[in-house]
Amino acid sequence: MAFKTEYEFELPRGYVDDNGTLHKKGVMRLATAADEILPMRDQRVQQNPGYLTIILLTRVITNLGDLRAIDTRVVEKFFTADLAFLQNFYRQINEMDAPRVHTSCPKCEHEFDVDVSFLDEMA
Repeated sequence: MAFKTEYEFELPRGYVDDNGTLHKKGVMRLATAADEILPMRDQRVQQNPGYLTIILLTRVITNLGDLRAIDTRVVEKFFTADLAFLQNFYRQINEMDAPRVHTSCPKCEHEFDVDVSFLDEMA
């Protein structure tokens, strides 16, 4: 089984291009460290931190309908429902769930799952 780096999505409303064509189906790839760090240097993000979402989505959306490229002008024209959907989708595919271990109590033998997050120990 190969490691999955790209995920298909369908926008709730869809992007309407300048020709009136509706684009709903797309692909988003996993984000890299550079995807999250480099936009912080962008003047638009420094002036308005909310713009980070726009730039970040332009970097990770690899396909949207028949569009040749996804740039900030495209993302800026997304309906708010689609922008919220994509923000949530980004979090879903990029956040790592805490590993779980199935175990049992040595005294009563009750079985249960435990979240094992090694990152929490470092804080």
